[in-house]
Amino acid sequence: MTSHNSLADSENWDPFGTLHRALWIGGGQWAGKSTVARLLAVQHCITVYHYDYHDARGHNDRRIARRVGLGEPATGPDPDKVWVHATPEEMATETLAGFPDRFEWALDDLRALVSGHPIIAEGWGLRPELVAPIIDSPRRMVIMVPTPEFRQHQLHDLPRAASLGHRVSDPARAQANRLTRDRLVAEDAVRTAHQLGIRVIEVDGSRDAAAIAEIVADHFSPYLPEQGRKA
Repeated sequence: MTSHNSLADSENWDPFGTLHRALWIGGGQWAGKSTVARLLAVQHCITVYHYDYHDARGHNDRRIARRVGLGEPATGPDPDKVWVHATPEEMATETLAGFPDRFEWALDDLRALVSGHPIIAEGWGLRPELVAPIIDSPRRMVIMVPTPEFRQHQLHDLPRAASLGHRVSDPARAQANRLTRDRLVAEDAVRTAHQLGIRVIEVDGSRDAAAIAEIVADHFSPYLPEQGRKA
């Protein structure tokens, strides 16, 4: 596991100034973070970094190397052990403990990214406590979280939300555990954001993605191009 000091040292390394100029959208699963970021990309000429995409694909070699270094199976734990036999509280604790290493991998991606436009990094692994040491103002970050009702709506409307993506012996229990874990991880993000003075936007479905994107754009307005702002 990466020590706190070594992670802090790596965060300070920003060869192109990308990290300190970036804007950040973190929060809970299924809150619409990726959709909002895509809308902002088109409307405000923003470059978007999708954490979830890189975490699931580009970082897999690092994930395997980390397992091997810890003496764990390279293929990862048995899906039943992760999703069925563990409690949601254990799953949430494990997820939160793994975020710092995964965040460091994302920072490496961002360090190599240079753009003539503002950069927004979005994803659930972009935690307030990890981003806060990098940014010069809490206004460079926003946390989006779904209400329980909106989370259920997403489960019915988004196939990827309703599908676990792993073969397990008890799919219903695994999905229930996953949903509770996601809620606990999101609640932790909200608590930490409040402590750090970072804005939290609760998504309840009463406003569509375009309306949420407008709220986020207004929050980030000091850092957006003048021509991209509404008069």
